[in-house]
Amino acid sequence: MNISGNTIFVPGSTSGIGLALALELKARGNTVIIGGRRTDLLEKVAAEHPDIDTVAIDTADPASIASAAAQVLAKHPDLNVLVTMAGIMRVEDWHQPESFLDSAEATVTTNLLGPIRLIAAFIEHLRAQPDATIMTVSSGLAFAPLRVTPSYNASKAAIHMLSESLRLQLADTSVKVVELEPPSVRTALMPGQESSEIAMPLDEFVSEVVALIEAQPDATEIQVERVKFLRYGEARGDYDQVVATLNAHDPHGK
Repeated sequence: MNISGNTIFVPGSTSGIGLALALELKARGNTVIIGGRRTDLLEKVAAEHPDIDTVAIDTADPASIASAAAQVLAKHPDLNVLVTMAGIMRVEDWHQPESFLDSAEATVTTNLLGPIRLIAAFIEHLRAQPDATIMTVSSGLAFAPLRVTPSYNASKAAIHMLSESLRLQLADTSVKVVELEPPSVRTALMPGQESSEIAMPLDEFVSEVVALIEAQPDATEIQVERVKFLRYGEARGDYDQVVATLNAHDPHGK
């Protein structure tokens, strides 16, 4: 993925990593469209950043995805990058099914079905572009589980394998598949995460991500240094220690 000269749609980017990355990509010379479910946050972004377009989208709703895709493509026919940013993370206790089932289903709908439906809505258009990118967003927890968030871990592991598979299928097209793998980052994804000493500062994370994209335009996985502890535990042979360390603090973070 080139660092500039793109037209980029980032659904799920009215706050946190999505918004920070969208703003940095805009500053690097890209046209950026932000999508989100909450219209009040979209209006705030539009007021503070009038050079960024916005569109309402609920990535848990197939009809909303279809409507937003039509709007984005009608206004931005040169769109060539889709970043499937939207995601939720919830604590679950699987000792009692009535306490976790609704949360688990919502997590899978947003974190896995959402990206699948988004890619389906844009893939035909992206394949027609001379140079296009789908950026998926998994997590360090795709590779080492946090005890309190089973469905989140599973959904992000699925995103990793989806990314690997799509890269193989789309190798004969102009569409590249890039997987962004965040560690815990100081955002409001989970209660207390914005001030967590364990989590990586948001500005540092986004700066490193953008530097990696610029330095490695052909990278298939975007991994800041902090996530490699989780990402490569199994390859290093210290997976059990990684899992023990991750869960020793029981952090409510990604």
